Amino acid sequence: MGLLFIYNANSGAINGLLDTAHKLVSPETYQCELCDLTHGAFTEKKVWLRFRESVKTPMQFLHKDEFLKRYNSKWLPQYDFPLVLAATDSGLEVAISKERLTELQTPEALIEEVQEVLRLFNF
Repeated sequence: MGLLFIYNANSGAINGLLDTAHKLVSPETYQCELCDLTHGAFTEKKVWLRFRESVKTPMQFLHKDEFLKRYNSKWLPQYDFPLVLAATDSGLEVAISKERLTELQTPEALIEEVQEVLRLFNF
C-alpha cells in the first residue's frame, strides 16, 4: 500500500541529460508536469524533498519505462503519464491524473494534493 509517482520520462543517464537540456532550452514544451513540480533543472526541489522525507506512507518514484516493465499486464489500463497511483488492496487506482498535475502550478500545490490523497486513501 502506498503511492506510485510515475514520471513521463524514461530512465537512464542519457535520457536524464536530454530531459535536463529540454527543461533548460524549451521548458514550455517539456512533457512531464510531475518532474516540473518536483525537480528543478538539476536537483530535487527542497520543499518537495522535505515533504517527501516527512511522509510515513511508502512512496515509490518510477520513470515511465520502469513502471511499464514492472507492472506489465494485458489488464493494465492505458495511463496518460505522468500520474500518481494509489496501490491499494484492490489494485492500482489513479490518485492524481495527468490533467490534475497539469493544473498544479507549484510544489506546494502538489504537496497539498498529495496530503489530500493520503487522507482519502487512509494512508
